[in-house]
Amino acid sequence: MNKKSDMFLFDQRRSVLLAKLPDRLEKGALWLLEPSRWWARVPSGLLFCAGGVLSFLPVLGIWMLPLGLLLLAEDVSFCRSISAKMMGWFARRKPELFGEQKI
Repeated sequence: MNKKSDMFLFDQRRSVLLAKLPDRLEKGALWLLEPSRWWARVPSGLLFCAGGVLSFLPVLGIWMLPLGLLLLAEDVSFCRSISAKMMGWFARRKPELFGEQKI
């Protein structure tokens, strides 16, 4: 696969995951993903990544790291490629989560 098709798959898979969220969370996520909301998205992504690194503490968890990378993926190309690979890994293991057929 080439980089362009990987990014297309990333966008498509993200859209499928967003559609599975409850309405209120989906609206919040779509609001946050608007291009003009970088001022909220970047600090949130950095805080989630920091929380994921500190996952040994109560309340904070490893779940915060992928969420932070997904938020940062909108603005940082390095994080976007990592997020695309991460979603590809999940899609190979749980294709039904993304509405894909198991190969």
